[in-house]
Amino acid sequence: MQTWSLVSISVLLAVLVRWGVSLNSYSGAGKPPMFGDYEAQRHWQEVTYNLPLQQWYFNTSDNDLNYWGLDYPPLTAYHSWLCAYVANILNPDWVELHRSRGYESPAHKLFMRTTVLVTDVLIYIPAVVLYCLYLTDGSAKRRVSILLSILLYPGLILIDYGHFQYNGVSLGFALWGVLALGLGWNSLGSLAFSLALNYKQMELYHALPFFCFLLGKCIKAGLIGRGFVLLVKITATVLVTFGLCWLPFLPDPSQVLQVVRRIFPVARGLFEDKVANTWCSLNTLIKIRSILTSDSQLYLSLAFTLLAALPSSIRLLMKPTFWNFKLALVNSSLAFFLFSYQVHEKSILLAALPVCLLLNEFPLMCVWFLQASTFSMLPLFLKDGLLVPYTVTFLGFPFLTVYLLSALDDCLEDELKLGICGKLFPLIPKIHLACIMKWKFYISMALMAVLSVLSVVMDPPPHLPDLFPVLVSTTAFMHFLGVFLHFSMVQFMEPPRKKSRKKNN
Repeated sequence: MQTWSLVSISVLLAVLVRWGVSLNSYSGAGKPPMFGDYEAQRHWQEVTYNLPLQQWYFNTSDNDLNYWGLDYPPLTAYHSWLCAYVANILNPDWVELHRSRGYESPAHKLFMRTTVLVTDVLIYIPAVVLYCLYLTDGSAKRRVSILLSILLYPGLILIDYGHFQYNGVSLGFALWGVLALGLGWNSLGSLAFSLALNYKQMELYHALPFFCFLLGKCIKAGLIGRGFVLLVKITATVLVTFGLCWLPFLPDPSQVLQVVRRIFPVARGLFEDKVANTWCSLNTLIKIRSILTSDSQLYLSLAFTLLAALPSSIRLLMKPTFWNFKLALVNSSLAFFLFSYQVHEKSILLAALPVCLLLNEFPLMCVWFLQASTFSMLPLFLKDGLLVPYTVTFLGFPFLTVYLLSALDDCLEDELKLGICGKLFPLIPKIHLACIMKWKFYISMALMAVLSVLSVVMDPPPHLPDLFPVLVSTTAFMHFLGVFLHFSMVQFMEPPRKKSRKKNN
């Protein structure tokens, strides 16, 4: 009973923080002609409500694809239609065809913000609660501390409730998939992840681990006996789920091809803006986009992504344990973020979710990464006028999580034993390694804080207008690369011993 009281308080606090952030500005507020992601979500509601389904993804006189054309899979389109249906009941002006373009009002902002909160309460938050209660080791207070840390992760809150998107839907479905697989419900896990893929195509970042984990379990059970039956069930579940999601488009193959073209826009280029991945960081020294053709960039990124992601996935296939599954989710998503084609800065949220699932085992490394992932999106937050919520959450999150999880003390021995430092420097006493790790953490936090302040108070030199965004993205890239190497090495070691934790007063 006490556990559920703490859970309720944690959820209530998370909801209040989300609503507090939602009171601030949003992407493209008052900035015609394109506005921003807020207008994109509103425009999709306008299009899906007023036009027949066959026109949703096609360029027509009523649907200009150059103005926030729909570029996500069908489940996102259905969600937009559902929101539009409610919006039309409340105020038809919000989704009126053509005339609602760029619509902004306090009432409409309240409606849009509420739709994000509703999806979080229905999909994302319950998945986090159940994962922490049923798949996290430790005392009740420890599990509630993990829960609160995940729910208060600033990156997702600032993007969904500040910038304005619905990432909680796809991430929530993916987490439901992780939860189901962790509990042994393979078909339900396949169903949930299929829904995630049909909501946002970026869930491909997590696809290899899901595929390898399920296939590995089938092989382990025997492909002639129970394993074959399991494989048939999983395959049928995935095919039926995809079939139902795409059913309205299937009668016309041109419809299917057009949706695929829209959700995989290879013509947009290797990366956008100053994203903290390999290609953008390398581009500051070697102008890759000028040297290589578009096709060469595509093949290069594909090759490096597979080379980075396959080792952990093969390890998972050979040893399909839930521990390896969680690590493979981190390594695969980071491999895609660091090396794949057409990466956005917001895509780091796809790596942040599986990192959150390792907070119990690696509190210091995970808090460190989550802080760096929020910092990596600083230019976007400043552009959207989110300086105040960024500052509050950026300062509050590490203090809260370090305190709740004893991140600088508890579990440090396991982190050093399994981590990259313990492997590379086995002769250095653990107490010295612990001191080094702590100081690296302090210096990293200070560096991110200094760059955040400089990005706000200083104007860049005229000949280096992108100085601070480049410094932010490069600094974050170094953090992400280090975390990727750390967890890649961890996956090929023995998992940490389960040990009872002392209950704190």
